[in-house]
Amino acid sequence: MAFADGSGDPAAVKSENGKYLDKEGNPTYKIQADGTVDWYTYSGYRRYHSECHVCHGPDGMGSSYAPALKDSLKTMSYGEFLATVASGRKNVNSAQENVMPAFGNNPNVTCYLDDLYVYLRARANDALARVRPAKHEDKSPAYTKAEDSCMATKN
Repeated sequence: MAFADGSGDPAAVKSENGKYLDKEGNPTYKIQADGTVDWYTYSGYRRYHSECHVCHGPDGMGSSYAPALKDSLKTMSYGEFLATVASGRKNVNSAQENVMPAFGNNPNVTCYLDDLYVYLRARANDALARVRPAKHEDKSPAYTKAEDSCMATKN
């Protein structure tokens, strides 16, 4: 697992069974000229809007009580993202207290961490607009196998 800064070059240089990776080995998005997104970006959009948007706002834009993840992913590393989502975070200052709960035991989140990261990375780099991707690549057999395995072990 690589720990490069999320604001680094998000260009996909490698593909492994439908997952695109940047030069540091971090998951990244791949959006074709016709707007077709990779499966991870599409799945990340869906997972974000089922699990994260209630607090962090639609399309990662933030809310009055949770930060804009579109902005957070500009500087947050892949490792920091994974740790924050799994373990949660508490920020306290004189004006307010912000608490992100831990999602490490929620298979609807943990089984899709890379998907969420890839989607938010695309949003952070303005590669993806504030809409549901109209076209996407198919889910790879390797993705399906990993998903089935993760969801089976978490239930």
